[in-house]
Amino acid sequence: MTPETAGLKGAPETHGEWQGWREATHEALYGPEGFYRAPEGPAGHFRTSVHASPLFAGAVARLLCRVDEALGRPAVLDFVDMAAGRGELVAGVLAALPADVAARTRAYAVEVAARPEGLDRRVRWLARPPDGVTGLLFANEWLDNVPVDVAEVDAAGVVRRVLVRGDGAERLGEPVAGAEAGWLARWWPLPAEEGRRAEIGLPRDEAWASAVAALDAGLAVAADYAHTAAARPPFGTLTGFREGRETEPVPDGSCDITAHVALDACAAAHTARCTPEYAPPNALTRPQREALHALGVTGARPPLALASTDPAAYMRALASASQAAELTARGGLGDFWWLLQPVGPVDAEALLVDVADHEEQ
Repeated sequence: MTPETAGLKGAPETHGEWQGWREATHEALYGPEGFYRAPEGPAGHFRTSVHASPLFAGAVARLLCRVDEALGRPAVLDFVDMAAGRGELVAGVLAALPADVAARTRAYAVEVAARPEGLDRRVRWLARPPDGVTGLLFANEWLDNVPVDVAEVDAAGVVRRVLVRGDGAERLGEPVAGAEAGWLARWWPLPAEEGRRAEIGLPRDEAWASAVAALDAGLAVAADYAHTAAARPPFGTLTGFREGRETEPVPDGSCDITAHVALDACAAAHTARCTPEYAPPNALTRPQREALHALGVTGARPPLALASTDPAAYMRALASASQAAELTARGGLGDFWWLLQPVGPVDAEALLVDVADHEEQ
């Protein structure tokens, strides 16, 4: 969680009051008794790419090294882990970096929850991204937890805000208007068909644009379940997760509440903030399986001959291949999308060329 997921007005404690999903979700996830304040953290309820395998942190470390090369190996290289949870990714990246790069790396974990005990002392724990970042800002499953309101078409074809109580019951509220209506018209237009739903992604656009603005030069990456204008889900994606299982979203603090991200809208939000004189480099979107393949996570099985010559190495390689397969699997973590947003002299597409890295040669 980050300031963008923690800056809303708190919800009433009673289950009897109605409010929009954005306000209800904020209190349920990030309030004093919220889901993300629990001691077990996200890993206690669902399996992210970070928790699935250290190969993921290794791939992010490899991407950071490529950004470092693209920036000409600056004296100080920044790595920012957005919505850092308990610091698993940033710690893994530091451990995977070559010694010469690690010596120049300044690592940040951006998270509203308290700093966990035992975290690498090199990690600076912040409530919001630092300014003047030169390097890589990585947001793994952050934007899907930036709370959003939900819209639904009523029987008369009017798009209305969905209101919810603390027990999960819903009803329709006022018509969607203003900037939110404008966002829907551009990014998720709803037909006049009763029951059609959308998540209003404007808060995520604003959160992403603010995060990218922290970069002076480098790359920002958002990795999330996502969709684009060509394939918006007809009834939205709002859902809950509790103890590893998908469940009905109930904003009472007992479960995670999440919705897929309109990544195309987020990419455009950064561009819209730029001055006319500055044409930012093009953003790039790729499925996670493709991005990780380009960063050396392939899932290829080791040669069977290795089992005879070095059985221990064969078993290690087999375990690594299994983990890589999970990270890149269709129907699972491989279906995540990565949004790569470059700032300054960085070519996002060149960073995902599937070649051996300098430190591996």
